[in-house]
Amino acid sequence: MAKEPQTPMDDELARHEQETETPEQESEDRLVEGELEGLINDDEAVVDRVEDEAEVDVLAAQVQDLEQRLAEAKDQSLREAAEAQNVRRRAEHEAEKARKFALEKFVKELLPVIDSLEKALESMQEDASEVHREGVSMTLKMQLDVLGKFGVESIEPQGEPFDPQVHEAMAMVPNPEQEPNTVMEVMQKGYLLNGRLVRPAMVVVSQKASES
Repeated sequence: MAKEPQTPMDDELARHEQETETPEQESEDRLVEGELEGLINDDEAVVDRVEDEAEVDVLAAQVQDLEQRLAEAKDQSLREAAEAQNVRRRAEHEAEKARKFALEKFVKELLPVIDSLEKALESMQEDASEVHREGVSMTLKMQLDVLGKFGVESIEPQGEPFDPQVHEAMAMVPNPEQEPNTVMEVMQKGYLLNGRLVRPAMVVVSQKASES
């Protein structure tokens, strides 16, 4: 519906109202204007606070992402360091193992020579010259001393329980005077190189005598 045009009378009434406005009305108008301005300022503050909170959320998400990436990088670094340490330890172990057992083949080749010297010394007649006997004994001792310096030790299990880890049974003989599975005789000595078996001792083992 169209607004009716103001007449000169209406304008006159409006001027009259403005001229006749009391101080109380002016104070009330100013109060209303102040409240309106305060509301406008509050709205602007709310908008600013919302924008700040949104920015804080974005920054918090970025910080969380960076912390996660840092933790992953640290974990990866620790795993790589542990793996490098394991590789180094394995390499050191293999090097030590190679050093310890590098002579194994040589020792195996030398053992028959030692066996021959021992048998020769045992089989010498009583009338054999002392010089000859002493020469063989000295040669045998020198070879055993050299092997001992490199971690070679003999296995002589006479009277000990049979151990399949380091003994090889060549025969089983009933013997009522000994406990079953006791080494009765050493036919050939065994040898270890730094604790590892190079050759088992060949032995005769007792077994329980049958009851007659």
